[in-house]
Amino acid sequence: MKPITIKDIAKKCGVGVSTVSRAINNHPDISEETKSMIMEVIKENNFVPNNSARNLKLVQTKTIAVLIKGIDNPFFQNMIKVFEEEIQNRKYTFILQRVDSNQDEVQVALQLIKERKPKGIVFLGGCFSHNEELLKQITVPFVLSTISMIEDVNRDLYSSVSVDDINESKKAVDCLCDYGHRDIAILAAHPWDKSISGLRIEGYKKSLKERNIPINENLIRYTLKNENAFTMKNGYELMKELLESNEKFSAIYAISDSIAIGAIKAILEAGKRIPEDYSVIGFDGLDITYYYNPSITTIRQPVEDMAVETLNILFDLIENKSANQHKLFQGELMIRQSIAKLNK
Repeated sequence: MKPITIKDIAKKCGVGVSTVSRAINNHPDISEETKSMIMEVIKENNFVPNNSARNLKLVQTKTIAVLIKGIDNPFFQNMIKVFEEEIQNRKYTFILQRVDSNQDEVQVALQLIKERKPKGIVFLGGCFSHNEELLKQITVPFVLSTISMIEDVNRDLYSSVSVDDINESKKAVDCLCDYGHRDIAILAAHPWDKSISGLRIEGYKKSLKERNIPINENLIRYTLKNENAFTMKNGYELMKELLESNEKFSAIYAISDSIAIGAIKAILEAGKRIPEDYSVIGFDGLDITYYYNPSITTIRQPVEDMAVETLNILFDLIENKSANQHKLFQGELMIRQSIAKLNK
């Protein structure tokens, strides 16, 4: 008996071959009802997809995958919008792949390369700490966006686009110190996050050390729960714990604006005022920080420029126009109502 083909399946289901292909590849652009019907017919007829043909077709697909760790972080919203528009303008397909906080983004990427054969990958957010051998397994060009590699890895193996987290963080703490604050708390991510959170803690410590201000480890508040740290909820909980600890402090540096907003809610609920009782500074430059009351002092990252540069580098790599590149952007200190000079 002649083996059944994908065309036969399409005919039996009354759909096109491309629709059957989308069902087999678990593509989101197909209704669950249609997908279930197709998969049932495939099962009934013992149809085995031709992997060689499928893979050949996938190799030819012009796709860019963006792997995002921390999808509920509002900081990434504008970047994702730019990614989608720019990728589509270049006549490529855009895939947004969520990576959970407990997942290894490189393993997710390797699986995605196997299944979808993207032309390039953007790693967005998360704690990126991987060895050279693992990175060498990624067979397509990739760029780390908003994150830095913190292991001792050959920089020729990857590209990156970010702000200088250490110096921008130092800039935030320097501002508080210039306003007369010495007892400055920092609300950080997980202790094992050595990239974004670790680098910003390093900038915090660098500022204090340069001014001979003793570092109180009790004022470094880490996220201990295995969840996304860059959220308002996390900032709220960290701030409540700090207030209940009876540690002495006059200012709070939150390593993201979302954390800062959550922290402010906890402070106000405790009957304290901002900035009269506590000064608060965030990091990222979310639009909401300007409209919040009081408006929040923050380090603004040029997210749209960073997103465009990420794709410029990625497509240069895809088109063999350049080798791996590393681009650092400067942040901008936006001084607003949430900080005040300390009365001496």
